[in-house]
Amino acid sequence: MSSSTHFADPSSFQQQSNDFVRWLETCPGVKVNPNICLADLRSTGSGRGVLARSNIPEGEELFSIPRNLILAVQNSELKNLLGQELEALGPWLSLMLVMLHEYSKGANSTWAAYFRVLPTRFDTLMFWSPEELRELQASAIVDKIGKQGADESILESIVPIVRANSTLFPPVHGVSSYESDEGAAALLELAHVMGSLIMAYAFDIEKAETEDDDAEDNDESYMTDDEDEQLPKGMVPLADMLNADADRNNARLFQEEEFLVMKAIKPIQEGQEIFNDYGEIPRADLLRRYGYVTENYSQYDVIELPLSDICQVAGLSDSDVESQPRLELLDANDVLDDGYVIPRPAPNASLEDILPAELVILLSTLCLTPEDFEQRRSKNKPPKPAMESSQASLLYKILKAKQAQYGSSLANDLQLLGNIQQSNVALEGSDRRKMMALQVRIGEKEVLQAVLAMLEPLLSNGSLKRGANADADVRQFKSARV
Repeated sequence: MSSSTHFADPSSFQQQSNDFVRWLETCPGVKVNPNICLADLRSTGSGRGVLARSNIPEGEELFSIPRNLILAVQNSELKNLLGQELEALGPWLSLMLVMLHEYSKGANSTWAAYFRVLPTRFDTLMFWSPEELRELQASAIVDKIGKQGADESILESIVPIVRANSTLFPPVHGVSSYESDEGAAALLELAHVMGSLIMAYAFDIEKAETEDDDAEDNDESYMTDDEDEQLPKGMVPLADMLNADADRNNARLFQEEEFLVMKAIKPIQEGQEIFNDYGEIPRADLLRRYGYVTENYSQYDVIELPLSDICQVAGLSDSDVESQPRLELLDANDVLDDGYVIPRPAPNASLEDILPAELVILLSTLCLTPEDFEQRRSKNKPPKPAMESSQASLLYKILKAKQAQYGSSLANDLQLLGNIQQSNVALEGSDRRKMMALQVRIGEKEVLQAVLAMLEPLLSNGSLKRGANADADVRQFKSARV
């Protein structure tokens, strides 16, 4: 994730790393395996990373961080100073406010040395210009950025508390006060930095067995309303210095009662980098959350089909459930989504393997004759998930419509990517962002092309039928919501 970082001169970079390591050594309870070290990996575009000084066997502890050193709401003095006012903000905004407070304290903060090794500039989509975002073309990730909502949340919830507690949040970066419009703009920018740090670096923190209070929930995305379904997050010093790799992942963070412990999950050879893993996320989300793209995550690329686009191709006037009886039937049976995710097909995968059951049921419902639909509605029973020629034909049209939204062909994009790679020029700034957008849209177009090819045998004849029990199939093939 360190590719989103922009640092000053080499001596400053190394000095920050040295200060951070010395700080860790002085913190009670911290244990760092002498066989690992924090390294300067900027020459490979990886910023900071952690390397093995010598061979490390599987299962060996790499480091352990006591829970009281996590930069989190429960460890901040703000919990007592603001009390209910802080708690009422919810997990995302409360942690953001805590980080604003600690950052504003400068050298007086317990986490001062930690803040100095964290980035202040990002390539995450929150910070892209409109021109740069247009390079993503029809990718559904653009609708997930949520910058306007984040701005509103900060201005409505964070700014008033900061202004009302100026002694807890002294202005930084040369700003004299947060009371003016200029001050509010500076505070908004700083709050976005803290939010981006949370999104890119924070870990889900499980409740310690000794805690009596209920842990608040959180969500992986920046500023969402789904905070009642996820664990709270905390910034874990050193754990977030590990870069991530889907193929070379060799370490994992384990949460114990008093410590968070990073352990080797496979043998690590001397000189090898130690990698964490973000899980199975597409490159579009990798870019949105962490500000970089890597080929190792291309295997998790997906395409996302909004319900509104499906309805448009199917000839429905809109996707409003109340005005569309066919959608209403599915909604009443809890098999209607706002959108549908189709993953990149693995080798030898079938349509049954990749198509969400709810999508197939939707296609089947849209393909019913008026008579058959009325019969289904009278029984309040949606059709079984079965892919036949009519459903395949409709999905083919939906995918072709999605393909047309991108504005450039896969072949042209691949040629452009090849030309850039052959030039062997290190891209920076906006050029680097456009390169990453190119990689994201190539991945999505490859998924589209693969699924279209899988549909062709069904367009004239044949069928793909699922199990007899539609409800069981829906549970089995339950898809992620967009």
